This record gives sequence, structure tokens and C-alpha cells, in this order.
Amino acid sequence: MEVQSRRDEPEQSSSAGFKALISLYSSYFWNRLTAILPSSDLNFLWKISNLYRRIARRKRRPYLPLPLPSSSLDSYVVLKQSSRVYDVLEEMMARTLLNLHNVQKNLQFWQSRAEGTDYRRAYFMIFERGPFAFVDGAVKFVRKSVVEGSPMQHLFQSASVYMSERIAVLAALRCSLATFLAQIYVEVDRCGEELVKDPEKTLPSLLVIIDGLFLDLEASIGHLHAIRWSDSSVDGSYSFPLLFEKLPEVNQEGSQWTECELNDAINVVYKNLHKLDSYLSLMVAKHRKPKKVTLCWIRYTCGAVGLSVVSMWLLRHSSLMGSSDIDNWIREAKEATISFFEEHVEQPVLSIRDDLFETFRKRDKGVMNNEEVQLTVNSLHRMLRAFSEQTMGPRFLENASDQEMLEIVMARYEKEMVHPIHNLLSGELARALLIQVQKLKLDIEMAMLELDQILRANEINFAILAALPAFSLFIILVMLVRAWFKQDSKAEGRGRTARLQRRLLIVEVEKRIMQYQTYADQGREKDAQCIYGLMIYALDRLYHAAERQANETGEWQYLKQDIIELGKPGLPTASKLIVTSRMERMYASLLPPLK
Repeated sequence: MEVQSRRDEPEQSSSAGFKALISLYSSYFWNRLTAILPSSDLNFLWKISNLYRRIARRKRRPYLPLPLPSSSLDSYVVLKQSSRVYDVLEEMMARTLLNLHNVQKNLQFWQSRAEGTDYRRAYFMIFERGPFAFVDGAVKFVRKSVVEGSPMQHLFQSASVYMSERIAVLAALRCSLATFLAQIYVEVDRCGEELVKDPEKTLPSLLVIIDGLFLDLEASIGHLHAIRWSDSSVDGSYSFPLLFEKLPEVNQEGSQWTECELNDAINVVYKNLHKLDSYLSLMVAKHRKPKKVTLCWIRYTCGAVGLSVVSMWLLRHSSLMGSSDIDNWIREAKEATISFFEEHVEQPVLSIRDDLFETFRKRDKGVMNNEEVQLTVNSLHRMLRAFSEQTMGPRFLENASDQEMLEIVMARYEKEMVHPIHNLLSGELARALLIQVQKLKLDIEMAMLELDQILRANEINFAILAALPAFSLFIILVMLVRAWFKQDSKAEGRGRTARLQRRLLIVEVEKRIMQYQTYADQGREKDAQCIYGLMIYALDRLYHAAERQANETGEWQYLKQDIIELGKPGLPTASKLIVTSRMERMYASLLPPLK
């Protein structure tokens, strides 16, 4: 295996080094300041820094609450009154959870890439690490193909090593942070009653325990900076050792700690947290996933080239080059838009308005049509009556209807058709034919009147059909805007994807609970602490994801209590599984998405 070039991650290494330098110099200046100023000034600076932490804590998202005794309703209020205890514990929990989330996010990326096929990993090594890695990988690929004749096998092997190194380091960081988080949570749960009763008395002993936890964490992850692989693909030029500060040498009896000694001990804790953040930011930056710009640099490059070509083409047809093509296209597009608006929006709307609110004008037109038909009916009646009187006599027609008179005409017509030529000149055949023509005219007018009524009744339907294209475009635009505002890709959303992700968080909590019980039964204490810390991390994510939706449904008070109960170390595993089962089927914010 060959040593990978430092150009694999130029942006990540430079940013990581910059952040590390800033954190180191800030720690250096703070140490110099504390060494120069007297204790009274240090107390003043501690108060200012404490006020800043309170303001920053209010701006942060809510984290999983501390495992205080649920029997006391005023436990949180009492703890908040002792601001130093609350600040120290909350700051440690918040920073540890934040760092653990950053490590987990990058670890999941490398694990997903490592689970792919060999060709997928090779594609990542060449096309998704930036242009410098693309050129370097292409050169090595050609060189291996010429020298050894098996470049693909070497590419597969280097991709596996590249990803396994990052997975190993990030997994070690995750396990150490999860163990540290679990130890903090267990200690707070163990000291819960004392924290509620007398927080000031508990603070010194808690600080001593925290100091020991920092030393254990340093022994767990402090050696990672010294890891070197002879063929490593990780650049180690910015590595530095992790050395936490120890508490000052004071009497361990809490009653004999002065106020200045307490402030110094709390400052040491915050310094250690700052050092931990600096160290983790550097280690994660060296092993982090590539940025989105780096992953999609080929698409962005093609897009930039295409945009440049389009820009040059537009410039060629613009007025700057003496061409009026763009002005003509804009004018034609404007005219087409106006025509579409008039044809599919304005005219259909006006038609619907006229049909709904201008019925009197159309009623006059309908009355005129009915009068024309009535004139034809009266004319046909007179013709039938005159013909029947001449043929049958006036006495027969006193109560005869038009249909009966029409039957007389048809009977006479059939009789006259025996000698059509003679009767056409001297008989009643011509009058019978004229009466039938008048009847045909009446039938046609009646049919036209009915058709006109049908068309008038469907004018609104025709107008709606004409407006359908514009209505469809409006609906599509509303759906796009709704999807853009909703953004259900995260677990905090309201849609199907958000519900699924929240239920998957419950599945992850159940998985961690069973793994913890398995390791505890096997006597693997370190692995059990790591899994317990990962369970606390999953509960924190569930706490943050379900809070807004549970508040809207009015179930947050009970759901919050269930989440806190799941994190308590003393609750049996069977009871925890019962709680998770109840959460999955009872809370509306965690129910399966509706179809």
C-alpha cells in the first residue's frame, strides 16, 4: 500500500489546522490571563464567563434532561437555583452529545460507503474526493495498469484501507465519548437525591468525580494522536496530544473548599471541555466525510461549464453584441404569456361570471327563441285546422287536437298519393306536403331550442375546462412551495418521512437496550457502558425530534417523562421495553404515517 497524498483533503486539513490553532491560542491566552490577574479579578472574569454560558445555553436546542429524582416536582427548580451545578452538568452533557453527534454523522457516512460494492468504493476514490484526488487517482491507475497490469485490484484495496482507517478512528472516538456520557449520566443519577437536597455540598465531590472521568477519557482517546500507519491515508501533520488539566491540590472534604477554590475547579472543568472540543474537532476534521461540494464536484463543474456556455450564447444574442434576438424572444414570451392568461384565465373567469350574474340578458334571448317557436306552432295549428275543416267538416273539429288533425292530413296524403300527378295539380296533395314541411320546421326549431338550452346549461363546464391548464399550473406551484416550506426530510418535521425517522429512533433505543442487557449479562462492563451512552444519545435525538409535534398534540408532558425514564440506569430492561412499546402505539407524534 502507498502513502496517500496530502492533497486528498486540502480543504479539510487547512480548516482543521486553523480551528486547532485558534483553540490552542485561546487556551494559551486564558492561561496567561489567569496567571497574571489576582484572585478577585479571576472571580469577576468567572462571573462574566458564567453569564455568557447562560446566554449561550438559552440559544441552544434543548437536550435530554438530567436524571433527577422524579418524586420531587421542584427538583429542576432547585437545581437551577444552584447555577454552578446546573451549568457544569448541563455544559458537559450538551458538549458531549454535540461531539458524539458529529462523530456519529461522519461514522455513518463511512460505514455506508464501506458497505457498498468494490466498484462503488472505487468510484468514490476517483470521482468523489475532489479534482486533485481525481488527477492523482487517474495517474496512479494508469501507472499501475502499465507496470503491474492489475490496477483495479489495487484500487479496491486502497479504497478499503482508506475507509477502514477512518471507521476505526471514528468508532474509537464514538465509544470513548459514549462511555464518558454514560459515566456522567450514571453519576448524576447516583447523586440525584443529594443534588436536590444540598447541591452546594455535593458540588465538590462531584467535581472530583468529573476530574477522574476526564482522566479516564484522556487515557481512552489520548493515544489516537500517536497512531501512525506506514501506509496511512490520513494526514497527521496537525496532531497534538490531549492533556487535560487536573484539579488543584485541595482537601477533598467539601466543607473546607473555599469559594475561590470552587471557582478554580469549575474553570478547570470548562478548560478541559474546551480542550476536548479542540481535540475532537481536529480528529474529526482529519477523518470527516467530504463536503457536498467535494462529493458533487463533477456535477458542479459540468454545471459551471454549461452555465458558461449558455452565458456566452446569451451574450452573443444580446444587445451588447448588436443583436436584438433576446429582445425579440422576451417580447414573444411576453405576448405568449399574455395570450395564455387571456385565453385560459381571464376569458373563462369572465364567462363564469357572466353565466352566474348576468342571467337576465340570457333570459331575454331565451324568451325570444320561445316566441319564434310559438309562432311556428300557431301557424301549423291554423294550417291543420283549415285543412281538416275542408276535409271533414267543422263539426268534427270542435274538440280535435293537433295530433288528430295531423292524422287526418296524413290519411288524406296517403289517399292523394295514389294518383300523385293528377292530385298535385287539382287535389289536396300540395297542401298536405306544405303542412308536412311546416311540421318539419317546427321539429327542427324545437330541437335547436333544446340544444341551445343544453349548451347554455354547460357554459360553466366549458369555461372550467378552458381554465384547467392555468389551474393545473397553480396547483403544481402550490405543491412545490408547500414541499419547500415543509421539508420533512428531518425527524422534526410533520410528514411521513419525519414520522418514520422518529419511529426508527425508537427502534434504535430498543436495540441499544437489548445490547446493553446482553453485554451486562456477559460481564463486558466497558462495552455495556459504551452501549448505554449510545442509548442516551438516541434518547436525546428522540427528545429533540418529538418535542415540537408532541407539544402540538398536547402529549409532550407524558412523552418527556417516558423518555427520561428510559435513560435511568436503575429501571429494569423489561420495564424499558414495555415503555418503548407503549410509546410506539400510544403517542400520536410517534404513530405510523397515515396512508
